[in-house]
Amino acid sequence: MSARQPPDPVEQPDPVEPEEQAAPERKAAPEEQAAPEPLDEQDLRLVAAVGLAEDDVTDLQRKVLARMSPRTKDVLLWMAGHWPGRITFRMATGIRHLQIFDRAMTVAAQMFTSVFPIIIMTASILGGRNASQAISGNALPPDAENVLDDVVSSSGFGAFGLIGVLVVLISATSLSRALTRAYDNIWRHGKTKIPPRQAWRWLAAVFVLAAAVVGSHTLDNLATKVPPPGFWSTFVVFGVPTFVACFIPWMLMAGRVPPRLLLPGAIIFGLVLLLAHPFSTHYLSTSIAVSADRFGPIGVAFSYLTYLYCVSWVLLAAAVLGRVIVIDPGLVGRLIRGRLTIDERGKVQDDGGTGGMRWRRQAQPNE
Repeated sequence: MSARQPPDPVEQPDPVEPEEQAAPERKAAPEEQAAPEPLDEQDLRLVAAVGLAEDDVTDLQRKVLARMSPRTKDVLLWMAGHWPGRITFRMATGIRHLQIFDRAMTVAAQMFTSVFPIIIMTASILGGRNASQAISGNALPPDAENVLDDVVSSSGFGAFGLIGVLVVLISATSLSRALTRAYDNIWRHGKTKIPPRQAWRWLAAVFVLAAAVVGSHTLDNLATKVPPPGFWSTFVVFGVPTFVACFIPWMLMAGRVPPRLLLPGAIIFGLVLLLAHPFSTHYLSTSIAVSADRFGPIGVAFSYLTYLYCVSWVLLAAAVLGRVIVIDPGLVGRLIRGRLTIDERGKVQDDGGTGGMRWRRQAQPNE
């Protein structure tokens, strides 16, 4: 028998020096744990001018500020020192803080699924026979008008039933809650807590919106018959959205912000809708007709959602701009606030334990 051969020796890898093994870790550490860019005095002045606190500045914004030249910062500070530049910068900051595109889509979808069912249910229960005119005037195609009117006229309370009415009402409050979250974010005063005994505020807000949709068409038709021609129609187109944009946030935030502070944003919203009224009316009627011919009922729904998204975007942007104007330290802001005070970041002050957050009244020397 042959002797057993010993196994081949296994080659051992060359030992790795500790310094070489730790080198990649030392190279990756600065990238992973990079300290945020420090803000100098000029940066802090610029950040405060646009309505941000030092803690709100992101790492990306710090890097941008670090790469700016002192001359560029001086120009931006000069712009922020004047009313138009300050309002523009702070509005951009407010829109970014609100994440307006996402919230506008949420509000538009909730309007579509909350306001229209309320209108249809109310018209059905009260015996209305012209729901299509109440919803969109003459914008719907004839086929869609006939279907909607037939559904409303052939139904009543029995078609919905008590359970159906409750489901519609409870579902409609989702719009109120979405608007409340948006307005709380705009005014930055924390979450509005509505006790159960005040849950009626959610339903009241939805019914006011539904009444505004129906009432605007009715009032517009009546205003065209009253002299002088065009004046009262213009007043209705401006007045109804202004009232809605002022009343709804006051109702949903339980009076935490006084109406006088909500009025500038409401007026801006009314003016924008007044200027856009001829274009929006033409777009809505044309778009719905074309979409109905090409895609059927789903096309009508998407046209309405697009229109509601634009309205929701303008509503939220006007509220942001209104708040920026109200909290501005300039003459316009002081005239609007009157004897009311705010803190340096524009947040609502505590009322001293009276049960909620209020805008505090500035004490006078003789008081």
